[in-house]
Amino acid sequence: MRLRPYGVGLVVLGALGLLAAFTLTVDRIKLLQDPSYTPSCNFNPVLSCGSVMVTDQASVLGFPNPLLGILGFSVVVTLGVLLAAGTRVPTWVLGGLATVSLVAWGFVHWLAFESLYRIDALCPWCLVVWAVTAPIALWSVLLALRLAVGGRVVEAVWSVRYLVLLAWYLLVVVLILERFWDYWSTLL
Repeated sequence: MRLRPYGVGLVVLGALGLLAAFTLTVDRIKLLQDPSYTPSCNFNPVLSCGSVMVTDQASVLGFPNPLLGILGFSVVVTLGVLLAAGTRVPTWVLGGLATVSLVAWGFVHWLAFESLYRIDALCPWCLVVWAVTAPIALWSVLLALRLAVGGRVVEAVWSVRYLVLLAWYLLVVVLILERFWDYWSTLL
């Protein structure tokens, strides 16, 4: 099975996630140093990193969540580079990536719920993290299943993976539009 295209995808998606996590970390440090600091991604009452950064949800394990992103996306980029270069990696490594990325995607779903229905604000850089975590998790899980189990069902889902991802993106956009429609409608 050719893994080079998958590796290139991991590099691109991981680099975008790493950029977002790094930027969030820098802004969080600046906010800790100066509580009056306005993060670079504060655009309006809905798209406001600062509103999200100061919540309990922004540091679930006792430290800022973006530090998890820096660690995780660094691993994704590294593994992507290895796969893009044609390096054969043990199947358990790909299984590990599938497992951890699936947990990360679950965490993204929880954070999305919290942002939409508890915090009442969206962090643009967090949206980037959500957007890249979805394909990393979906494709890593499907690839691991293809390698470990195979079968017609796995191949069928793999063949429509872009549609599954598109459906997920559309669902997130609809939820965001619906949740903040009162604000969005004032912009029309």
